[in-house]
Amino acid sequence: MKTAPILLFTYKRYESLQDTVKALQNNALAAESDLYIFSDGCKKDADTEQVTKVRDYIKTITGFKSIKITEQEQNKGLANSIIDGVSSVFKFSEKVIVLEDDLYTTPNFLTFMNSALDNYSDDRKVFSISGYSFNFKKSKVDPEDAYFVKRGWSWGWATWKDRWDDVDWQVKDYNSFKNDKKQQREFAKGGTDLNIMLHRQVNGLIDSWAIRWFYHQYKVGGLTLYPVYSKVRNNGFDEYATHTKGGAYRFAPSLDEELLTAFKFPSAIEPNKFYQKQFQQKMGIIERVKYRLNSIIRKIIK
Repeated sequence: MKTAPILLFTYKRYESLQDTVKALQNNALAAESDLYIFSDGCKKDADTEQVTKVRDYIKTITGFKSIKITEQEQNKGLANSIIDGVSSVFKFSEKVIVLEDDLYTTPNFLTFMNSALDNYSDDRKVFSISGYSFNFKKSKVDPEDAYFVKRGWSWGWATWKDRWDDVDWQVKDYNSFKNDKKQQREFAKGGTDLNIMLHRQVNGLIDSWAIRWFYHQYKVGGLTLYPVYSKVRNNGFDEYATHTKGGAYRFAPSLDEELLTAFKFPSAIEPNKFYQKQFQQKMGIIERVKYRLNSIIRKIIK
């Protein structure tokens, strides 16, 4: 197996970055993988100390086939960092695995991601691979170790150059989309948050690469492969979080404990109805309201 390059994006999370790297180093394929680290520049002077600690640390990392570090002089922000970083590696690679500095991975994460990338490389309907998965009820009739749904996720993911190259990061067709209720209903099958996020992105209220990526996936009818048992846990629900504050309990996964290194992937490239239904419920309006009420109660208790 020719391993995909690992792209690790970091800013000022020194402690969680160390945990992310240590977990990656425990992967069997780490020593066979090239690691590309992208360190964003300071947004404000107060960040200088933390960014410096991060940059001192990444120069000490070992345990990978090769390590290349890119340090930005100015702050690009997460969206531009990922779009530019991924695009730069796709100039010489056909596939990538992407992580941020707040993600814990299981020891078989790289094996799962590389196996899936190899297995579905020639089928463009498979848009991306997610290392993360929700803590869903497990199907009693599906023997596979993974399933397809209509939406991607951004916490430890992988894709191929030919899926990435065609993305319209400017979302030039948004004016027609926003007036098409049928399209919006279809897009919302990936989550009721999607239309809101896309509106906010186009109107400059957020800066998200992921919502533009998910929108392009919807337009081309792409699917994302998820593991039944998550290979990723997000540790980034802290004061440094940009988009995910307070969501630790909502997004707590069922982490893989068996740590298999051979996987039974779905042969039928279509949404798994059992998991798609749970996904839509998890990302639906009722769950979002429950989450907000729970967050308010937790703040009051504290």
